[in-house]
Amino acid sequence: MDIQLNFINQSADANNSQIVIFQKNVATGYEEIAVAWKVIQYCGFGDNHPFAYPMTMQVSASDSYGNYTPKLDAQPGDAFQVSLTNSGDMLTKSGKANYPTEVQVNNNLSQGAINANIYKDNTLLAVKTNVAPSQMAAFQFLPTIWIGAVSQVTQGQVMNSAIVDQVDTELSLLGLYSADIVMTGGGPGRTSQPFAFTLQNIVWA
Repeated sequence: MDIQLNFINQSADANNSQIVIFQKNVATGYEEIAVAWKVIQYCGFGDNHPFAYPMTMQVSASDSYGNYTPKLDAQPGDAFQVSLTNSGDMLTKSGKANYPTEVQVNNNLSQGAINANIYKDNTLLAVKTNVAPSQMAAFQFLPTIWIGAVSQVTQGQVMNSAIVDQVDTELSLLGLYSADIVMTGGGPGRTSQPFAFTLQNIVWA
């Protein structure tokens, strides 16, 4: 079941800031920078922007030749592999992951690195790049989202570490059916307040 979220701008922002929403991959040894999963733009004072957070996700792989495999449904505990077939590289489900909280993608090619991609709502959520033959990409996500007001980010693209470091609001979605995400703060001059993001009008599942 999707969680229904509704961003509401109640801030005094005068910079047309972009609102970025993303998740962090907490799998062990993960070092990739986060991907901008959702970017909300030009949402004026009093405006709202509804969106859904799906509980389901998909996995795909891309190779050094620029090819992308079809997306396959994935859930924690699933393992996948990329192997060479008579028609080229193919992503298939290969059984259970080593950890029940992770989605794992193994590169079973004899040569050539792959990128492992995770999607939610048909938008890139996380990526592990340059997974060499015989190596594995692992993904694990807590039921939380990170949200902040930033600039110069593109939905579905990797963000630089400076942008990620300035986003410090983590919102738990655990047990939610729906909620508003209300942004306050901002404004010109010395009276400007830091942006704040709070969950309001929560309906529990």
